[in-house]
Amino acid sequence: MTSNSLSGGAIAALPRHRLLGEFSLWSADLANMERDLRRIEPYVDLHHIDVADARFTPGFLFFPDFVARIAKLTAKPIHVHLMVEAEIVEEQTRQFIEAGADLISVHAENGEAGLCAVALAKELGAEAGVVLRLETPVAAAEPFLTEVAFFTLLGTSIGVKGQSLSDKACDRLREARSLMKRAGREKEIVLAADGGIREQTVPLLRAAGAETVVLGSLAFGDMDLPGRIAWLRSLEAEPQ
Repeated sequence: MTSNSLSGGAIAALPRHRLLGEFSLWSADLANMERDLRRIEPYVDLHHIDVADARFTPGFLFFPDFVARIAKLTAKPIHVHLMVEAEIVEEQTRQFIEAGADLISVHAENGEAGLCAVALAKELGAEAGVVLRLETPVAAAEPFLTEVAFFTLLGTSIGVKGQSLSDKACDRLREARSLMKRAGREKEIVLAADGGIREQTVPLLRAAGAETVVLGSLAFGDMDLPGRIAWLRSLEAEPQ
């Protein structure tokens, strides 16, 4: 079982009537993580932690001991996004769940190994998600949709900060929602947008069907965080 007492049940308990606040700890002050966690704790719905192996992505990001420390400092669920090659995705899934992750998202590009990692996450008492690179066809996620709780589409190239949202991102979200409907799991899967999250892009992503956006500088760089979160949660989704 996962060492985090929240486990996968914390993901099922997330509100579905409003846009979620998913905060990317990549954008926190890494030298003062505990301070930043205290500042955001009243406003975050779930923490987002990117993990990278410098092969699937351009650089290294985060590791299990760091997540274990974060898990001791927060009462909110932790979502780990594994940007790693297929040969290590199962072992990384195990390590990060043991460290305290409630949700592990793997890339559809990992293929059969990704599906095995999803099964392992659920066996260990956590939830699983699937992620797609910007250049990967949306249909590549279809084999995962019977098992996952989150479906995340990247709106920028993987592993690089500060990029603008792709002009393909909103259409890809709409296509993803159609896939979820066909799978009969639209109500069970949270549709997420990650990358290119700016004040002007969030309403567009919400209108395209995003139920959570992964906030980086939009959260950590804003001193009026209560006002920012109130604005995010006021955004209405486009009728589907």
